[in-house]
Amino acid sequence: MRTTQVFFAPFSALCVIAFLLLGPCAKAQSKWSVAQTWQVGGEGAWDYVTVDAATHRVFLTRSTHTQALDEATGNVLGDIPGQVRSHGVALAPRVGRGFITDGGGKGAIVIFDMKTYAVLGKLAAMPDADGIIYDAATNQVVAVSGDGNAMLTFKADIDPVAGKIDPPIMLGGSPEFLAADDAGNVYVNLADKDLVAKVDLTSRKVLAKWSVAPGGQPVGLSIDKQHHRLFVGCRRPQKLVVMSTEDGKILASVPIGAGVDATAYDGHQAFASCRDGSLTVAGDVAGTFDVEQVVKTPLGARTLGIDAMEQKIFLPTALFEDLPAGAPASTRPKMKPGTFMVVEVAK
Repeated sequence: MRTTQVFFAPFSALCVIAFLLLGPCAKAQSKWSVAQTWQVGGEGAWDYVTVDAATHRVFLTRSTHTQALDEATGNVLGDIPGQVRSHGVALAPRVGRGFITDGGGKGAIVIFDMKTYAVLGKLAAMPDADGIIYDAATNQVVAVSGDGNAMLTFKADIDPVAGKIDPPIMLGGSPEFLAADDAGNVYVNLADKDLVAKVDLTSRKVLAKWSVAPGGQPVGLSIDKQHHRLFVGCRRPQKLVVMSTEDGKILASVPIGAGVDATAYDGHQAFASCRDGSLTVAGDVAGTFDVEQVVKTPLGARTLGIDAMEQKIFLPTALFEDLPAGAPASTRPKMKPGTFMVVEVAK
């Protein structure tokens, strides 16, 4: 259950009345809203967002390069070149390295220094290298190949030039994003199969596959390690599905907007960011989840990164060209050059 602290400020008569009539006023004040927008600009679209809360940095893949932004100001701290179609960033502070999935061509993983942003090397991967995370429990970097239907693993301290990725773990479906439980297990969405797969990194075997129904086409994924829950963002039907990591049981599901691409959990609430300009906030109430708020965000803000300690959420997007008359509903509008931005949502 979420706990709420109550603060009584001098002369705050309205707050006292609200507390007496409606309950703790702090709860009424703890809504999320757009706090500021960074006009970053530059070339390239975007995909996943990775927040380094310890150093207050936000890492953003920008197609052919990857940027590190200051969490407080939005200033660009570093710009890592050399990608064809970048997707995600994983950070391994233990070894001072970051890892970028490059899904272009035959696929690669770019390794960079977290302090200097210098490229240390590039590992051959598989086509459509996409989601990527760092599992501190095993000191492994774990990525997926959408087109290859596979999971890729390697130690974070791998030789960045001569090193080779481990043989792939075949998943039997097209993976999107993934999450680790700090107990040697990784969970991954299989978007084309409407399933979540559980993989044991020690045995390198798929232990189980669980349906995401009443959701479908799962893409976003995050985890509550303490309570053994996954938060699965599904596009068709449009649902945020809460799933047990122990047996795949569906614990709850709530409606979300169209075009979800990412989910997050801050220890109290779950979030789903959607392309239609909505950020759904779901809270745990008596063991289940309900929608507590829908934050209006700019069109296209489909991915997110969260700094749970600072209670900040970062969503990249841009301005878009109007669609031509008669364009199919599935057509994505083109990004207007130089309009890339990052929206900060905070309490």
